[in-house]
Amino acid sequence: EKFDIVKKWGINTYKCTKQLLSERFGRGSRTVDLELETQIELLRETKRKYESVLHLARALTAHLYSLVQTQHALGDAFADLSQKSPELQEEFGYNAETQKLLCKNGETLLGAVNFFVSSINTLVNKTMEDTLMTVKQYETARLEYDAYRTDLEELSMGPRDASAVSRLDAAQSQFQSHKDKYEKLRADVAIKLKFLEENKIKVMHKQLLLFHNAISAYFAGNQQQLEQTLKQFNIKLKTPGTEKPSWLEEQ
Repeated sequence: EKFDIVKKWGINTYKCTKQLLSERFGRGSRTVDLELETQIELLRETKRKYESVLHLARALTAHLYSLVQTQHALGDAFADLSQKSPELQEEFGYNAETQKLLCKNGETLLGAVNFFVSSINTLVNKTMEDTLMTVKQYETARLEYDAYRTDLEELSMGPRDASAVSRLDAAQSQFQSHKDKYEKLRADVAIKLKFLEENKIKVMHKQLLLFHNAISAYFAGNQQQLEQTLKQFNIKLKTPGTEKPSWLEEQ
Protein backbone atom coordinates (compact mmCIF):
# COMPACT_ATOMS: atom_id res chain seq x y z
CA GLU A 1 0.00 0.00 0.00
CA LYS A 2 2.82 2.40 0.90
CA PHE A 3 4.57 1.52 -2.33
CA ASP A 4 1.41 2.36 -4.33
CA ILE A 5 1.08 5.70 -2.54
CA VAL A 6 4.72 6.58 -3.28
CA LYS A 7 4.30 5.42 -6.88
CA LYS A 8 1.20 7.58 -7.41
CA TRP A 9 2.95 10.54 -5.79
CA GLY A 10 5.97 10.06 -8.06
CA ILE A 11 3.85 9.85 -11.21
CA ASN A 12 1.83 12.91 -10.19
CA THR A 13 4.99 14.88 -9.39
CA TYR A 14 6.54 13.92 -12.73
CA LYS A 15 3.44 14.96 -14.71
CA CYS A 16 3.11 18.26 -12.84
CA THR A 17 6.81 19.09 -13.21
CA LYS A 18 6.63 18.31 -16.91
CA GLN A 19 3.55 20.52 -17.28
CA LEU A 20 5.14 23.36 -15.32
CA LEU A 21 8.30 23.31 -17.41
CA SER A 22 6.36 23.18 -20.67
CA GLU A 23 4.32 26.23 -19.56
CA ARG A 24 7.44 28.19 -18.59
CA PHE A 25 9.13 27.46 -21.91
CA GLY A 26 5.96 28.30 -23.84
CA ARG A 27 5.38 24.79 -25.17
CA GLY A 28 2.36 23.78 -23.09
CA SER A 29 -1.12 25.28 -22.84
CA ARG A 30 -2.39 26.62 -19.52
CA THR A 31 -5.97 26.96 -18.31
CA VAL A 32 -6.60 30.60 -17.45
CA ASP A 33 -9.51 32.21 -15.59
CA LEU A 34 -8.70 35.86 -16.24
CA GLU A 35 -11.31 37.32 -13.89
CA LEU A 36 -10.35 35.08 -10.98
CA GLU A 37 -6.60 35.48 -11.47
CA THR A 38 -6.99 39.27 -11.60
CA GLN A 39 -8.83 39.14 -8.27
CA ILE A 40 -6.13 36.89 -6.78
CA GLU A 41 -3.33 39.22 -7.87
CA LEU A 42 -5.28 42.18 -6.45
CA LEU A 43 -5.58 40.35 -3.12
CA ARG A 44 -1.82 39.70 -3.00
CA GLU A 45 -1.11 43.35 -3.75
CA THR A 46 -3.65 44.48 -1.13
CA LYS A 47 -2.07 42.17 1.45
CA ARG A 48 1.38 43.63 0.76
CA LYS A 49 0.03 47.17 1.25
CA TYR A 50 -1.83 46.24 4.43
CA GLU A 51 1.31 44.57 5.79
CA SER A 52 3.10 47.89 5.27
CA VAL A 53 0.35 49.73 7.18
CA LEU A 54 0.57 47.13 9.95
CA HIS A 55 4.36 47.56 10.19
CA LEU A 56 4.02 51.35 10.42
CA ALA A 57 1.19 51.16 12.95
CA ARG A 58 3.33 48.88 15.15
CA ALA A 59 6.20 51.37 14.88
CA LEU A 60 3.81 54.15 15.91
CA THR A 61 2.72 52.08 18.92
CA ALA A 62 6.34 51.62 19.98
CA HIS A 63 7.09 55.35 19.63
CA LEU A 64 3.93 56.32 21.52
CA TYR A 65 4.79 53.92 24.32
CA SER A 66 8.28 55.43 24.62
CA LEU A 67 6.75 58.94 24.62
CA VAL A 68 4.31 58.05 27.40
CA GLN A 69 7.09 56.50 29.48
CA THR A 70 9.23 59.62 29.02
CA GLN A 71 6.33 61.92 29.95
CA HIS A 72 5.66 59.84 33.05
CA ALA A 73 9.31 60.08 34.16
CA LEU A 74 9.41 63.81 33.36
CA GLY A 75 6.24 64.40 35.36
CA ASP A 76 7.75 62.60 38.35
CA ALA A 77 10.94 64.68 38.03
CA PHE A 78 8.96 67.94 37.91
CA ALA A 79 6.85 66.88 40.91
CA ASP A 80 9.99 66.06 42.92
CA LEU A 81 11.59 69.39 42.06
CA SER A 82 8.37 71.19 42.98
CA GLN A 83 8.71 69.85 46.50
CA LYS A 84 12.40 70.72 46.75
CA SER A 85 12.43 74.12 44.99
CA PRO A 86 10.18 76.55 46.91
CA GLU A 87 11.10 79.44 44.62
CA LEU A 88 9.87 77.46 41.55
CA GLN A 89 7.26 75.29 43.25
CA GLU A 90 4.34 76.61 41.20
CA GLU A 91 6.13 76.40 37.85
CA PHE A 92 7.39 72.85 38.44
CA GLY A 93 3.98 71.93 39.82
CA TYR A 94 1.88 72.86 36.80
CA ASN A 95 4.45 71.31 34.46
CA ALA A 96 4.18 68.08 36.48
CA GLU A 97 0.37 68.16 36.16
CA THR A 98 0.63 68.82 32.41
CA GLN A 99 2.92 65.82 31.89
CA LYS A 100 0.60 63.60 33.94
CA LEU A 101 -2.36 64.66 31.83
CA LEU A 102 -0.42 64.07 28.62
CA CYS A 103 0.65 60.68 29.96
CA LYS A 104 -2.96 59.74 30.68
CA ASN A 105 -4.08 60.82 27.22
CA GLY A 106 -1.15 58.94 25.69
CA GLU A 107 -2.17 55.73 27.44
CA THR A 108 -5.71 56.19 26.14
CA LEU A 109 -4.40 56.73 22.60
CA LEU A 110 -2.22 53.64 22.94
CA GLY A 111 -5.35 51.65 23.72
CA ALA A 112 -6.97 52.83 20.49
CA VAL A 113 -3.88 52.30 18.33
CA ASN A 114 -3.25 48.87 19.82
CA PHE A 115 -6.84 47.86 19.01
CA PHE A 116 -6.29 49.12 15.45
CA VAL A 117 -3.06 47.08 15.15
CA SER A 118 -4.69 43.95 16.54
CA SER A 119 -7.61 44.17 14.10
CA ILE A 120 -5.38 44.79 11.05
CA ASN A 121 -3.14 41.91 12.14
CA THR A 122 -6.14 39.57 12.26
CA LEU A 123 -7.33 40.74 8.85
CA VAL A 124 -3.91 40.35 7.21
CA ASN A 125 -2.41 37.30 8.90
CA LYS A 126 -5.54 35.25 9.48
CA THR A 127 -8.39 36.24 7.17
CA MET A 128 -6.35 37.12 4.07
CA GLU A 129 -3.85 34.33 4.71
CA ASP A 130 -6.66 31.78 4.98
CA THR A 131 -7.98 32.84 1.58
CA LEU A 132 -4.48 32.69 0.07
CA MET A 133 -4.04 29.14 1.40
CA THR A 134 -7.14 28.15 -0.58
CA VAL A 135 -5.68 30.02 -3.57
CA LYS A 136 -2.48 27.92 -3.31
CA GLN A 137 -4.56 24.74 -3.26
CA TYR A 138 -6.46 26.02 -6.31
CA GLU A 139 -3.24 26.79 -8.19
CA THR A 140 -1.89 23.31 -7.44
CA ALA A 141 -5.18 21.77 -8.61
CA ARG A 142 -5.00 23.87 -11.79
CA LEU A 143 -1.50 22.58 -12.55
CA GLU A 144 -2.58 18.98 -11.94
CA TYR A 145 -5.68 19.45 -14.09
CA ASP A 146 -3.64 20.76 -17.01
CA ALA A 147 -1.01 18.03 -16.55
CA TYR A 148 -3.60 15.24 -16.77
CA ARG A 149 -5.45 17.05 -19.56
CA THR A 150 -2.23 17.18 -21.59
CA ASP A 151 -1.58 13.50 -20.82
CA LEU A 152 -5.08 12.58 -22.01
CA GLU A 153 -4.70 14.61 -25.21
CA GLU A 154 -1.39 12.91 -26.03
CA LEU A 155 -2.85 9.44 -25.47
CA SER A 156 -5.91 10.32 -27.57
CA MET A 157 -3.67 11.02 -30.58
CA GLY A 158 -1.86 7.67 -30.27
CA PRO A 159 -2.71 4.16 -31.55
CA ARG A 160 -5.92 2.42 -30.40
CA ASP A 161 -4.80 -1.11 -29.57
CA ALA A 162 -6.12 -2.90 -26.47
CA SER A 163 -3.29 -1.69 -24.25
CA ALA A 164 -3.67 1.91 -25.46
CA VAL A 165 -7.44 1.88 -24.91
CA SER A 166 -6.90 0.67 -21.34
CA ARG A 167 -4.40 3.47 -20.67
CA LEU A 168 -6.77 5.96 -22.31
CA ASP A 169 -9.64 4.90 -20.03
CA ALA A 170 -7.42 5.25 -16.97
CA ALA A 171 -6.22 8.66 -18.15
CA GLN A 172 -9.82 9.77 -18.75
CA SER A 173 -10.77 8.73 -15.22
CA GLN A 174 -7.80 10.54 -13.68
CA PHE A 175 -8.47 13.62 -15.78
CA GLN A 176 -12.10 13.76 -14.66
CA SER A 177 -11.07 13.42 -11.02
CA HIS A 178 -8.62 16.32 -11.28
CA LYS A 179 -11.10 18.38 -13.27
CA ASP A 180 -13.71 18.01 -10.51
CA LYS A 181 -11.14 18.98 -7.87
CA TYR A 182 -10.03 22.00 -9.91
CA GLU A 183 -13.59 23.25 -10.49
CA LYS A 184 -14.49 22.83 -6.81
CA LEU A 185 -11.45 24.80 -5.64
CA ARG A 186 -12.06 27.48 -8.26
CA ALA A 187 -15.59 27.91 -6.85
CA ASP A 188 -14.22 27.92 -3.28
CA VAL A 189 -11.71 30.66 -4.12
CA ALA A 190 -14.38 32.80 -5.81
CA ILE A 191 -16.63 32.55 -2.74
CA LYS A 192 -13.79 33.27 -0.29
CA LEU A 193 -12.66 36.29 -2.30
CA LYS A 194 -16.20 37.67 -2.24
CA PHE A 195 -16.59 37.21 1.52
CA LEU A 196 -13.09 38.55 2.17
CA GLU A 197 -13.84 41.76 0.28
CA GLU A 198 -17.06 42.28 2.24
CA ASN A 199 -15.29 41.58 5.54
CA LYS A 200 -12.35 43.84 4.67
CA ILE A 201 -14.65 46.79 3.95
CA LYS A 202 -16.58 46.25 7.19
CA VAL A 203 -13.44 45.92 9.34
CA MET A 204 -11.55 48.81 7.76
CA HIS A 205 -14.54 51.16 7.90
CA LYS A 206 -14.63 50.68 11.67
CA GLN A 207 -10.86 50.73 12.23
CA LEU A 208 -10.15 53.80 10.09
CA LEU A 209 -12.91 55.71 11.88
CA LEU A 210 -11.43 54.68 15.24
CA PHE A 211 -7.89 55.65 14.19
CA HIS A 212 -8.97 59.03 12.82
CA ASN A 213 -11.11 59.97 15.83
CA ALA A 214 -8.51 58.88 18.39
CA ILE A 215 -5.57 60.63 16.71
CA SER A 216 -7.60 63.81 16.10
CA ALA A 217 -8.81 63.97 19.71
CA TYR A 218 -5.34 63.31 21.12
CA PHE A 219 -3.55 66.02 19.15
CA ALA A 220 -6.42 68.45 19.76
CA GLY A 221 -5.97 67.83 23.49
CA ASN A 222 -9.61 66.77 23.77
CA GLN A 223 -9.50 64.24 26.61
CA GLN A 224 -13.27 63.78 26.74
CA GLN A 225 -13.55 63.01 23.02
CA LEU A 226 -10.58 60.62 23.25
CA GLU A 227 -12.17 58.66 26.08
CA GLN A 228 -15.53 58.69 24.28
CA THR A 229 -13.86 57.17 21.21
CA LEU A 230 -12.68 54.18 23.24
CA LYS A 231 -16.15 53.74 24.75
CA GLN A 232 -17.69 53.91 21.27
CA PHE A 233 -15.56 50.97 20.11
CA ASN A 234 -15.79 49.07 23.43
CA ILE A 235 -12.03 49.27 24.06
CA LYS A 236 -10.97 48.64 27.64
CA LEU A 237 -7.67 49.95 28.95
CA LYS A 238 -5.43 47.87 31.20
CA THR A 239 -5.31 48.73 34.88
CA PRO A 240 -3.20 51.89 35.36
CA GLY A 241 0.17 51.45 36.99
CA THR A 242 1.19 48.23 35.29
CA GLU A 243 4.93 48.14 34.77
CA LYS A 244 4.90 46.01 31.65
CA PRO A 245 4.60 47.58 28.17
CA SER A 246 1.03 46.27 27.90
CA TRP A 247 0.31 47.63 24.44
CA LEU A 248 3.44 46.11 22.95
CA GLU A 249 3.25 42.73 24.66
CA GLU A 250 0.03 41.86 22.84
CA GLN A 251 1.61 42.28 19.41
